[in-house]
Amino acid sequence: MFENTKSDLAGINRQHQVAIAGSKFVPPFTAEIYPLLSEFFNWYNKNKDKIHPVELAALVHIKFVTIHPFTDGNGRLSRLMMNFVLHKYEFPLLNIHYVARTGYYNALERAQIKNEDHLFVQWLFRRYVKEYGRYS
Repeated sequence: MFENTKSDLAGINRQHQVAIAGSKFVPPFTAEIYPLLSEFFNWYNKNKDKIHPVELAALVHIKFVTIHPFTDGNGRLSRLMMNFVLHKYEFPLLNIHYVARTGYYNALERAQIKNEDHLFVQWLFRRYVKEYGRYS
């Protein structure tokens, strides 16, 4: 997944503070990453069979990308995790096309700044229904 980008950073938790180009959201401090990841996986294991798969996929995406554990590739991995959840529950995968990502980035930033995951969940659910109405 990172072969053609920054392969020296792939899969390694960041050891420094980062910023997201063009975003007002500031990712958590480095010291917060491990506790937040632990909390994320505990949350997932507790809720994976209680939440509608599309909502679960959206929440997995927003929660992981907000933790922003890597220097590079957080969005790619979050979208992959989102599609993993959809696939696991036999729902069609969702491609968020690169050329049409303005709404996606805006929804992420609004949810992250306001600390309200439901803002992104609503955006993704609308996008999913538009693409695959019969599965929602």
